[in-house]
This record gives sequence, structure tokens and C-alpha cells, in this order.
Amino acid sequence: MEMIRFGRTGLSVGRTGMGCIPIQRITYDESTTLLRRAYEHGVTVFDTANGYTTSEERIGLALADVRHNIVLCTKSGAGTPAELMAQLDNSLRMLRTDYIDVFQFHNSANPPVPGGADGLYDALDAARKAGKVRFIGISAHKRANAEMAVASGFYDVLQFPFSYLSTPEELAVADLCRVHDVGILGMKALCGGILTNARAAFAFLRPMDNIVPIWGIQTVAQLDEILGYENAPPVLDDALQAVIDADRAELAAEFCRACGYCLPCPAQIPIPMAARMKYLLRRMRADVFQSPDWQAQMRRIDDCTWCGHCAAHCPYELNVPALLQQHQDDYFRQLTNN
Repeated sequence: MEMIRFGRTGLSVGRTGMGCIPIQRITYDESTTLLRRAYEHGVTVFDTANGYTTSEERIGLALADVRHNIVLCTKSGAGTPAELMAQLDNSLRMLRTDYIDVFQFHNSANPPVPGGADGLYDALDAARKAGKVRFIGISAHKRANAEMAVASGFYDVLQFPFSYLSTPEELAVADLCRVHDVGILGMKALCGGILTNARAAFAFLRPMDNIVPIWGIQTVAQLDEILGYENAPPVLDDALQAVIDADRAELAAEFCRACGYCLPCPAQIPIPMAARMKYLLRRMRADVFQSPDWQAQMRRIDDCTWCGHCAAHCPYELNVPALLQQHQDDYFRQLTNN
């Protein structure tokens, strides 16, 4: 595994990291096997969050004995200092450690600052001084928030989406991080599964040598594919550029990145899947999503009350109800045609 300096943290980390949202969906034994295999093949950065159900617990079970050889990154979306400290202490218990390498504010609407009225930054800084946290980070989906956090000088690490669907302005956030010596965790390299060519995604990101992509991995096959690219990095040749150009053309309109901040939905609509359905039908096994169960789930869109919760919480400012309606119409039109 090629190693890089992780911004001003001074940590030396592998260039391929593991995003640990997907391990919630498999058995404990499967997640242990997956995490150990990643570690044994050179992965040193593991990113999770207090809100990812059992993810922290699974990492602790699998990697506690090699704790000092890895970099643990987790997050809290707490709104008060007391809640923040409770979540930090819970993360320490679940991860089976007495310190977190990078503790991040989880997609804060306003990046906390020292002396802020919410008291969040000061509380986390106190935890850092007490040795519970080594470095303070923040995750952001909005470019303005990411730029504000990086330029403030208060954050050692930024987590931000980077993919070949990113705009030039979004990609320029990596240059800003370089100027301010901020480490980068690159999320959404495959845009929540909409991008299906991991080789093209890897080749696109590889030249950006201050980004540590955290690949969302659920199976050994997915892990081995990424590790294979790490061992022999693909070059962004004409064939892979053609893949990227085609995806950019198809996905040029607004699309859901499956971040999940729209949930829970009062009508129990599976928004992150339903708002991408026409793409999932074309890019994955269509029969999986044409089952009676999925047809029933897509019909829940008819129960949408336009309450505004999803749109208000979408970091990409999408008109989620309208997007759901578009994908429902396309979904049932394809069913009829089949």
C-alpha cells in the first residue's frame, strides 16, 4: 500500500481507505472477515460514525488488537456539548479504544468554531486536550461549508465527496486543502453506487495525491477489486475516459447521491433508493428492483404529503418530492414496457 502524509496531522496513511457504512448490512462474521482482510492488505484508514448503527461495534470487534496500527475516524451529529460527549464516549466503547484519531462533526449546517454559541467546538477541543481525540475534522456535502471549514484553520481533516461527477469547483476543494495542509477523506467516489465502474473511478481520483478515498465496501470481491487497483493503479486512458464521459452525459441532471440525510420519511418511502431508481434499473440487475416488494415500495411515493422534511435536509438542495415522482413514473413505464 502506498502511503501519504495526511495533512498537518502528520499521520502516514495508506492511499486507500475503507468507508464502513456497508458493513452494517452483513453478518458480524462477514464484517470481521472483511475488515481483517482490508487491514492485512494494507488498509489503515477506517471511517465510520456514531449514527451508523453497528458499524463502530463491528470495527472494534475486528480490529481492537491492531488498534495502534490503524487510523480510526468517526463522527457525531450532536447538537449540544453534552450530547457530543455522550456520543464520543459511546464511540470509544464501541471501537474498543481510549482515543479516536479523527473525530468529525457530521455534516454540520454551520461548521462549529471556537467560542461559538453552540459550544460544540470547545467541547471537542477539550476532549482533544484530554487525550480522547487526536485531531478534529468535519464532513461536509456543501462546497461552501467545506471551503469555510478548511479556510478557518480550525480543522485538521475534511471529509468531502470527490468523484468524476464532481464539478471543477468541487474538485478545487482538494487544492484548497493542500494550501491549508488539511487532510482529506474522499467520500462518495462511486456516488452511492450510481457509478458502477470502480476502475474508472479509481483512475480518475488517483492523480489527486492528497485525497484518501474511503471506498464503501460490503463484499470480499469488492475489496479485492479495489486492492487490485491499489497494487497496480489503472491509468486514465481513452477507454476509461469514454466511460466517464458517458456517465457524465447521463447523470448531468440532478441526481440523488444516497447520503440518507432525507430520512426518516413519514410515508416510509425508501428515498435514497427510490430517488435513483431509473439509474439502478439500468446499471444493476433490473429484476431485483422489479419484484412485487419493490413495486409496493415505489407505490409509497403516492403517499408523499410534501411535508418538506426530505428537501429541507438534502445537502444537495434537491427537490426530492419532484425527483421521486420522476423516478416513479420512469419505473412503472419500464415495468409496463417489459
